[in-house]
Amino acid sequence: MQTNWSQEQMDAFREADDMYISPFYSDGKTPGTPTWIWSVVADNNLYVRAYNGQNSRWYKSAVGQKAGKIKLNGEEYNVIFQPLDTDAALTKKVDEAYKAKYGNSMYLSPMLGEGPVSATVKILPRED
Repeated sequence: MQTNWSQEQMDAFREADDMYISPFYSDGKTPGTPTWIWSVVADNNLYVRAYNGQNSRWYKSAVGQKAGKIKLNGEEYNVIFQPLDTDAALTKKVDEAYKAKYGNSMYLSPMLGEGPVSATVKILPRED
């Protein structure tokens, strides 16, 4: 089972702004409706945050099912979702990645708030 993205993938993901996330439904097999979402690379890992915090529908599915699909940089991937533990140093790195990538957006400030920060998810590749 692949546990990390390649450096080539990380480099492409760092620049890409076209992620769609589809956690599985409760059957554990059927991907949900793709949701466009911001993604960042921090500490050489791929992260996303739920704008509506832990009440976000996709976040609840991702945490519950722990797996699904993403489409990013024109490719579709089977993935594992891992909620981020409260790690201040890593949270700061993810915040900095959001600022660097989305600094010109009026939506940046809310993404650095307590709700979205509490709904940060690490995305890892999954091979079936």
